[in-house]
Amino acid sequence: MSILGLADSVPTVGPAHFDVVQVIRPNILALHPYRCARDDYQEGILLDANENALGHSITRSPNEDSSVLDLDLHRYPDPAQNAIKERVAAFRGLPGVDHVFLGVGSDEIIDLLMRVCVAPGKDKILTTPPTYGMYAVCAQINDVAVVKCPLELTGEAGEGGDNGRFSLRIAEIKKAVVADPNIKLIFVCSPGNPTGTLIPLSSIRQLLDYENFKGIVVVDEAYIDFASENASAASLIEEYGNLVVMQTLSKSFGLAGVRLGIALARPPLIQVLTNTKAPYNISTPTAHIALSSLAPDAVATMRQKIATLIEQRASLAKELAALASLGVGRVIGGNDANFLVVPILNSDPGKPDNARAQRLYRLLAEENGVVVRYRGSEPGCEGCLRVTVGSEEENRTAVVKIREVLSVI
Repeated sequence: MSILGLADSVPTVGPAHFDVVQVIRPNILALHPYRCARDDYQEGILLDANENALGHSITRSPNEDSSVLDLDLHRYPDPAQNAIKERVAAFRGLPGVDHVFLGVGSDEIIDLLMRVCVAPGKDKILTTPPTYGMYAVCAQINDVAVVKCPLELTGEAGEGGDNGRFSLRIAEIKKAVVADPNIKLIFVCSPGNPTGTLIPLSSIRQLLDYENFKGIVVVDEAYIDFASENASAASLIEEYGNLVVMQTLSKSFGLAGVRLGIALARPPLIQVLTNTKAPYNISTPTAHIALSSLAPDAVATMRQKIATLIEQRASLAKELAALASLGVGRVIGGNDANFLVVPILNSDPGKPDNARAQRLYRLLAEENGVVVRYRGSEPGCEGCLRVTVGSEEENRTAVVKIREVLSVI
């Protein structure tokens, strides 16, 4: 359906200064989304979509698991995927499927939000570096300028709250949106990548309530299940029509290979995204695996694995701290994700050293079979490596190799 009549057909959702119709580009408001017969009819003799009715031609070896190949892969997938959305909504405590959008990874959602909200060559987005790099990449692809308001870069390692290291600088963000009313989207990564720091809901509320910002706050929660309970901004969606929460099955659900991203928001904005997406964007194998991963027993197993990774995160932090004499600094930022960020220091005077960190990174990968991520070029992350929390054995091996390499460089 067209959403030209959106303002008249949808109840106003707070805050009072926000109107979703005023944020969406006019050509998107006028869009009549692609529809197919399969939107209405999914059973019977299906001769509507130019499919190969004889099915796929994949051969199966005698010992091969046939669960995926036995799906109706010759048919286009369900365009709505409401079964998945129902489980997502229940899992995140939202009323129903009209609060959920599914994308090909969170990256499709990032790109789609820019295309529907931000006019190329005119409007802008705001990011808070150090942060996820795809916001800037998608902005450049869409001919959208980026206003950068760095996170708080001072403070002790691991400080939380509204004013600690890698917290939002709310006053600076407010100044930025007043100075430039063309900012339509504010991207907040929480827990942050690469910071690992959770942004408190009190900070998110301050942005949502700020009457001088007429756009949308996008909270990227790829790592939210590794943070404390009830930390998700999804709990704010019923109050705020100017909020989008992005999540994914890639991290806590361990399904990076299926590429399923999730946007949670009020129905008017979900409808806009649905109207604009490519048809059949979620593949049948992805949908099959995603639905299984959201079943109650699978969710229970996921939570057990998260608990194990959180324990391993604490152990890894302790083992890395034991390498202080070799130049491993204290973990910076928060410990709210499934990784740790540590600075590599020089011997004299013991300050973060990008060159030494890069050398450690290369030697670990090229000669020791351990691949971490160099993050020293990010604001506030000088000399830093990001180390993903692995299994107990993987963590132990990584620490041994780090110790060995640092002993000789």
